[in-house]
Amino acid sequence: MVGSWMSARRTARSGWLDFAAVLSMLVGVYNVIEGLTALLRAEYFLVTTDQILVFNFTAWGWIMLILGLVQLAVGVGIATGKTWGRMAGIALAFLIAIGHLAFLSAYPVWSIVSIALCVLVIYGLIVAPRNATA
Repeated sequence: MVGSWMSARRTARSGWLDFAAVLSMLVGVYNVIEGLTALLRAEYFLVTTDQILVFNFTAWGWIMLILGLVQLAVGVGIATGKTWGRMAGIALAFLIAIGHLAFLSAYPVWSIVSIALCVLVIYGLIVAPRNATA
């Protein structure tokens, strides 16, 4: 009796992890689009290259493109219940939020929205029970 309860508890699904997985993949897609925009149409942004905090638009394009693709993979890892997905999701959302803070002058509204979404991803990954799966 106790064994069946324990095994059911270990495989409990978490709505928070589902939420964090979907949101992580969504932000990953947005970051891929932002990276491609920075690579292909730098004039789309509000400032010139010399007015952003660090790097230039080409560097930011590659950074956001790569982080977005990694974030998509991490979102799939979270959705499939992988522990590494939760840990990587927290670290990656933190890094992306810091990156958008540095990119704030180039695209302020999207940077603020992206930071808020990253905070929601972190919250969803932290608040879910340790033994839950998405």
